[in-house]
Amino acid sequence: MLNISNNKKARLETLQHFEAIRQLSNRPHYKILNRIILGLCLLGLLILFLPWTQNISGTGAVTTLKPNQRPQTIHTAIAGRIEKWHVQEGDYVEKGDTILFISEIKEDYFDPNLVTNTKQQVDAKKNAVKSYGNKVQSLESQMSALSSEQRLKIQQANNKIRQAVLKVKSDSMDLEAVKTQLKIATTQFDRAVQLNKEGLKPLTDVEEKRLKLQDAQAKILTQENKLLAARNDLINAEVEIGRITAEYNEKIAKSNSDKFTALSSQFDTEAQLNKLENQYVNYSIRNGMYYIKAPQSGYINRALQSGIGETVKEGAPVVSIMPASYEIAVETYVRPIDLPLLKKGDEIRVWFDGWPTIVFSGWPGMSYGTFGGRIVAIENFISPNGKYRVLIAPDKKDAPWPKQLSIGAGAQTIALLETVPVWFEVWRTLNGFPPNYYQATQKKETAKGE
Repeated sequence: MLNISNNKKARLETLQHFEAIRQLSNRPHYKILNRIILGLCLLGLLILFLPWTQNISGTGAVTTLKPNQRPQTIHTAIAGRIEKWHVQEGDYVEKGDTILFISEIKEDYFDPNLVTNTKQQVDAKKNAVKSYGNKVQSLESQMSALSSEQRLKIQQANNKIRQAVLKVKSDSMDLEAVKTQLKIATTQFDRAVQLNKEGLKPLTDVEEKRLKLQDAQAKILTQENKLLAARNDLINAEVEIGRITAEYNEKIAKSNSDKFTALSSQFDTEAQLNKLENQYVNYSIRNGMYYIKAPQSGYINRALQSGIGETVKEGAPVVSIMPASYEIAVETYVRPIDLPLLKKGDEIRVWFDGWPTIVFSGWPGMSYGTFGGRIVAIENFISPNGKYRVLIAPDKKDAPWPKQLSIGAGAQTIALLETVPVWFEVWRTLNGFPPNYYQATQKKETAKGE
């Protein structure tokens, strides 16, 4: 049967004879507890109205400000076999100090006199180029001499032509004179014959005139032969000019052909010389690559290759070195939603692992052990961890960073933004809203108002 009676007081009274029940029923502590809870609620409500500085937090590590000051790995430019180590881990080396010596393993470079032999080949090719140059100059001189000789020969032939022309004119005039004499002799002979028939001249005069006529006729034949010979000499002189021109043109063309052949050989030899000089320089530089030297002053961190006689490939890492002098910085990573709020030159608070810090991100005035920094670079490409990289340098207006910091040490960063109530920051965080985007604009307007 169910007990549905409303008489509960009677049951409580029946329990009063128990000591534990009597003590519990008379305790006043619940009033104090209620007061404590009420006080905590009021305190929490007051805290919600306290000022809170919005901030962008990030996690990173200590690095160097300049890329050439960061730890680097030294690689071999050529393949070789390790012959001797000149340093050990932890040693300090100056720029140019020898770290490691390797020997050659490629058969193309086994010859110990390779550089000397290549130098001799280069010198031989230089002499060949010089000889071809001298040959070209000799051929040019020969061509100049042939041209001068051709010019003189043509002048000589032209003189002969002028002489032949004058001789033709002279013989032509002599022929005309002989013809005139023939006419006179013929007239005298005819007159003598006529007078002899009339009995006015003796026969001896006729015979004498006949002899003169025959002599004039003979002179005409002789003079005609002389004129023909003079004309032949003129033709021969004109032909001689063509022969001289053709002969010397052929000689000059042959010399010019020899010149271009020598030039072609000279250019080919110069190309071979350039190739040999390139090989000589490459061999000389390769000889210097057997000694792996320190690119800058620093400390040997770690030997990445070990032993003697071990072979290494081209570009293989050999040893890592840490520069002796460097300017420290901090690289931190921020969320993509916070990236638009940052710009170059913004102030950043940094604290390092190993230094005592009590950090209140929303109350920077109560924080301890943080150091000032300024943004010097912001990466525009997202990193593999899904965040953006920001580089921070020490703030010269703030306290200097610890000298005991080592590269790679952990660091935390905070970028301070607007000051808002705590309840607003809680509401913003719960809703996933970003901090105030208009911080820089508000600061500028405030500065103008002042």
